Amino acid sequence: MTHMQLVQEQKGDGLTFRIHALTHVIRYSASANGELEETRQMDGRFTVEAQLHGSGVLIEPGAFQYSHGNIQAKVEQQAKGGFLSRAIATAGTGESAFATRFTGQGKVWTEPTRKHFIIAESSGAKGDDMILDDKAFYMAQDTMQLGTHTHNSIAGALSGNGLRQPKLSGKGIFVVESPVPVSEVEVIELSGNDSLIVDGDLMLMYSASLNVELRPLVRGLRNAMRSGEGLVFMIGGEGTVFLTPTHRNLSAATL
Repeated sequence: MTHMQLVQEQKGDGLTFRIHALTHVIRYSASANGELEETRQMDGRFTVEAQLHGSGVLIEPGAFQYSHGNIQAKVEQQAKGGFLSRAIATAGTGESAFATRFTGQGKVWTEPTRKHFIIAESSGAKGDDMILDDKAFYMAQDTMQLGTHTHNSIAGALSGNGLRQPKLSGKGIFVVESPVPVSEVEVIELSGNDSLIVDGDLMLMYSASLNVELRPLVRGLRNAMRSGEGLVFMIGGEGTVFLTPTHRNLSAATL
């Protein structure tokens, strides 16, 4: 039997998301009445449970593990643009993307992974849409719409996230995949009177209402070469930015 520890739970309209940490036995000991007791600790893997009771859920292809109850599954085409980059190699080229939609009454479980998960909620109000990192989308209530955001700047087209990024809109609860635990995610609120400059690798998601430009930290080829910095996000306006400042990009790290 798989043992798990509840990490986070959030209820929506007809749907509940739960994030569980998997555990394993590190020690057996005898109790006072002679019964064998287990001492367990988390092993670094996590799984997401979606309990359906009147609503449905969209899940990234390949993430499904099993379901229990009266559950129906259907693969549906989402917006053009290929926002699920792990499922479609030609992400951002204009090809169709797909997600698996589960409906009914019961529970749906996802494959264990060593990535972390964050549950969030959107009110559906204007300006509450979120632009996600290419690898961040994992699961969303089917009352929400999955699409793409197109960067208009040339710098945006050359960024690590490509010309297009996933866009999540509508009312509901959703789950994003994060390289760091929720306790290490930094949330910055911009009022419209300040701005934010961020290395693109640290951006988990941000409000679609923000004005975002991706370009070199300093203008001019010579200055850019001297600074040693690549493309960064220049962010202004009103909205929220979610950063992962403790995330270490191993592919870019100097060993």
